[in-house]
Amino acid sequence: MTAQQVQALFNRIAPVYDELNHTLSFGMHRIWKQMTVKWSGVKPGDVCVDLCCGSGDIAQLLAKRVGKTGQVFGVDFSEELLQVARDRSYYLTPSIQWLQADVLQLPFPDNHFDCATMGYGLRNVTDILGSLKEINRVLKPGSKAAILDMHRPDNAWIRTFQQWYLDEVVVPAAQRLGFTEEYAYIAPSLDKFPTGAEQVDLADQAGFTKATHYAIASGTMGVLVVTK
Repeated sequence: MTAQQVQALFNRIAPVYDELNHTLSFGMHRIWKQMTVKWSGVKPGDVCVDLCCGSGDIAQLLAKRVGKTGQVFGVDFSEELLQVARDRSYYLTPSIQWLQADVLQLPFPDNHFDCATMGYGLRNVTDILGSLKEINRVLKPGSKAAILDMHRPDNAWIRTFQQWYLDEVVVPAAQRLGFTEEYAYIAPSLDKFPTGAEQVDLADQAGFTKATHYAIASGTMGVLVVTK
């Protein structure tokens, strides 16, 4: 999909994004996001950015870690999802600044952030290597980024189950809410998404000094952890 198509897609699904994520992952997405935040190395007082922040779950977890002396920026391409994030966090986490921007052209100076996170965004960008280079640019030397996303598992049985689940559970659930086309894109996007090992290679090309990919949820999810 083009950048404009991705933006339009997430603007359309914004009203049901949280409900479907929670239902279709049996609530497990919260655990995976907590793991991502932990692997980012966030500390009290840090200045952090959550890229492709969606409705703001990971940004809120970061805000709790950085405390009153820290600062979190939530960045997303979709203004509709950002509005959901603003509405959910207005009274709870005033230390978050929500910003509409393209992760391929971040409006931040070099060496600016103590850590970065991204949840379910890398698979949707039009230039994965370019986005990794941009993350590298805005991180301070020695800082980490943790990037969570769905994956195709290596195990054939689990891969078969994942495809059945997408076809028979995810798409019908989205269909009931009127978003069949929007969620049918997941399977083809997984087929094109780089494997964990390929993501490590891309991170090396982007200039990171260290990159490790952790497979979780039987390989259906993964977290790429990179150090500048």
